[in-house]
Amino acid sequence: MSASHPPYNLPMSFAIGLDLLCAQDFASLKGRNVGVVCNQASVDSNYRHILGLLEASDNVSIGAVFGPQHGLFGTTQDNMIEWNGEGAPPKTYPTYSLYGEFREPTDEMLGGLDLILVDLPDVGSRYYTFIWTMSLCIKAAERLGIPVLVLDRPNPLGGVRVEGPGIETGFESFVGLHNVPIRHGKTIGEIARHVVAHHYSKARVDVIEMEGWDRQFYADQLPYAWVMPSPNMPTVDTAVVYPGACLLEATNLSEGRGTTRPFEIVGASFVNGQQLADSLNRLSIEGVYFRPLQFEPTFNKHQGKICEGVQTHVLDRSTFRPVLAYACLINEIAKQTGIHDSSHVQLDRFQANSDETALPGFAWKQPPYEYVYDRMPIDILSGSEEFRKLVEVGANRNLIEAWTLSLKH
Repeated sequence: MSASHPPYNLPMSFAIGLDLLCAQDFASLKGRNVGVVCNQASVDSNYRHILGLLEASDNVSIGAVFGPQHGLFGTTQDNMIEWNGEGAPPKTYPTYSLYGEFREPTDEMLGGLDLILVDLPDVGSRYYTFIWTMSLCIKAAERLGIPVLVLDRPNPLGGVRVEGPGIETGFESFVGLHNVPIRHGKTIGEIARHVVAHHYSKARVDVIEMEGWDRQFYADQLPYAWVMPSPNMPTVDTAVVYPGACLLEATNLSEGRGTTRPFEIVGASFVNGQQLADSLNRLSIEGVYFRPLQFEPTFNKHQGKICEGVQTHVLDRSTFRPVLAYACLINEIAKQTGIHDSSHVQLDRFQANSDETALPGFAWKQPPYEYVYDRMPIDILSGSEEFRKLVEVGANRNLIEAWTLSLKH
């Protein structure tokens, strides 16, 4: 062990995969040229970043570093805002973006590597692209015969509750490469094993599992370092609503980007907040209260406009169903304002805001979304055309709820 690297003290009752790898001073990596897949939230239980820990060890040779959506340091914003290594400090190893020209590492990027080490956070939702970055790394590693080691981390929503349908054939995308429910209930290590079992059977993938993880616990109930995994995922509370709230990205509604409570605050300049809150609360959705409010996004949809809408207050996580709550929210706004046609709107490929927000009522976002140009964004997020069609006919709560419970996976 390097003299400058003190013995690693494990947490008494709980340890993530990175903690356990550190505790043996990365001995299993000795003599191997390692490609590291990580971002700014890839820290141990003492908030120390994986790259600094690897660099301090005499046992590790870093051959390349790969970063997912939002950049290696989490600086870029939402959908289809690419990065190309900006902000990376000069190092002896190259840094590659897996959210730009390439989302799957190329043979050239992987050249000379003996192992791919994956340490990425996840937030427990199918839409969150980090699990699919890992999946594409496994796919590339299988092609070249390179082993993969995944460091497990908690699902911040626990590992008990599952909600939302899977993906119908033809609706796969970078917000759902493979068929898992919207709220999938798995850790990133379990997702790795799932994709190997169903899609990459020849891949050599090992997982360093956590010690002391209880599937009942949310991330803020653990002695665990919560670091923002992306710019609009500031807290565990955000992750709790995200399995439903991400559906808003496929609409002209503000999902709260440009406020201090992204995904918990929802609305638009054409929404009547009190009317919306009243109609939602009458639905008696368990574990949640919708409070009317006004807000002004500082960026993204409806930037600089006074919006009305609701803030989602989760009263009981054990009964709250985020997919149901936000599916009903979208449905109620569509009923109240009507659904306006935005198919004529021409979207710039990298534009965060679109002219759809200027329409007088609710509208679906038009393609592209996450590099899909021939499907409606709401369809690739929800996994089929079913939810969109329910909203377009003004379905009642029972039909919306039935859709959220149709676990097609």
